Amino acid sequence: MSEIYQIAIDGPSGSGKSTLAKGVAKALNIMYLDTGAMYRTCGLAAIKKGIPFKDEQKVAELMNSMKLEIKFVDGKQLMILDGIDVTDSIRTPEVSIAASDISSLAVVRTKMVDMQREISKAQTFVLDGRDIASKVLPNAKYKFFLTASSSKRAERRLAELNSKGDFSQTYEEVLRDIEYRDKQDSSRANAPLIKVDEAVEICTDNINIEETLNTLLSYIDKSDIGA
Repeated sequence: MSEIYQIAIDGPSGSGKSTLAKGVAKALNIMYLDTGAMYRTCGLAAIKKGIPFKDEQKVAELMNSMKLEIKFVDGKQLMILDGIDVTDSIRTPEVSIAASDISSLAVVRTKMVDMQREISKAQTFVLDGRDIASKVLPNAKYKFFLTASSSKRAERRLAELNSKGDFSQTYEEVLRDIEYRDKQDSSRANAPLIKVDEAVEICTDNINIEETLNTLLSYIDKSDIGA
């Protein structure tokens, strides 16, 4: 590998960013930072404390008092909240909504962005989220925007939940959550979901994850991966 560089993958909820980013990390033998897990952990912290997700003053107090740690063990990112591993606990529909709401607050994004920049500055990372290219890593060498229709994203999210044994939601409920998050993420005043001009857009409606990964990798300079 010739240098430290960053790969930014942005896109709406359920577009497959995390799955793609993990595939990129494995293919290029680099680190992956799941930024969404960080906001989910903040959302879970608010749920545990009974704090309204959009109460900026109380959320600010929460940000100052909670202890959020990120550990990488055997290639897996673990989220530690106040000394407790919550990696699995943050993957619920309730936490998804909490994350979308709480991440709209400047006090939350400022703290998380600072952490993301600090973590990714020392070595090559791939990051996925909604404002990676526009806000977190505007100087990233590679920038991508992953998208898909809301119906396709809902279909995939439901299949993912079902594969984990979770049959608590219907397709209509998942679609409603997706559309809610789309509206929240795109309309918020602070670091909204946007596609920067220089980002390569990849629509995944009609291609699978392997084809998506190969498309993305085709834009990576082979000298960056030691080829």
